[in-house]
Amino acid sequence: MSADQPTVLLVEDEPAQREVLGYNLEADGFRVVTASNGEEALLMVSEMPPDIIVLDWMMPNVSGIEVCRQLKTRSETRAIPIIMLSARSEEVDRVRGLETGADDYVIKPYSLVELMARVRAQLRRTRPATVGERLEYDDIVLDAETHRVTRSDKALKLGPTEFRLLSTFMEKPGRVWSREQLLDRVWGRDIYVDTRTVDVHIGRLRKALCQHGGDDPLRTVRGAGYALG
Repeated sequence: MSADQPTVLLVEDEPAQREVLGYNLEADGFRVVTASNGEEALLMVSEMPPDIIVLDWMMPNVSGIEVCRQLKTRSETRAIPIIMLSARSEEVDRVRGLETGADDYVIKPYSLVELMARVRAQLRRTRPATVGERLEYDDIVLDAETHRVTRSDKALKLGPTEFRLLSTFMEKPGRVWSREQLLDRVWGRDIYVDTRTVDVHIGRLRKALCQHGGDDPLRTVRGAGYALG
């Protein structure tokens, strides 16, 4: 499983719909994890936050709207985009879903092509490099589609791990990433790598960024991790 693949948490209590939607998300290039109810979804998010959540409203016990409310009131999960799926098509229901914190609201029955486009649109906001967007920071330009990086119009030679590290930093300049967070984002959640490996690749990235001169744009935050800018 590639660490470049954004992770979608699909929360749907109907097995047939969960299977069809999960299959299509995987075919469209996403890593898919599933939950069959609200309690399971909340537990999974607390243990392993996904990049985006596709969430059915009508579920027994803990409804999708309650899952959305809880996640959007927590600082550590508030930024995860949520697409709400519902057969409730009245305006008052759409408004309630959006006011609870859903980033998008899709009415059943829906077009799979349109839903995939909406998933990508949300990821374009939060993880632009995973959908082929061009990122810029100061004099550094990263083209996620061609995997090309330049600084002051000069091409930089980066290995695949250094490229993923840089794209992570450039998606959220100023954010401090811990070594554990970088391991999850860059190496993938299913791979065991020692945290010291992060320091090795950060060193290589710094060397690559400065290969044509210029200051090191990365900073080390003692006891916390690394940040761009």
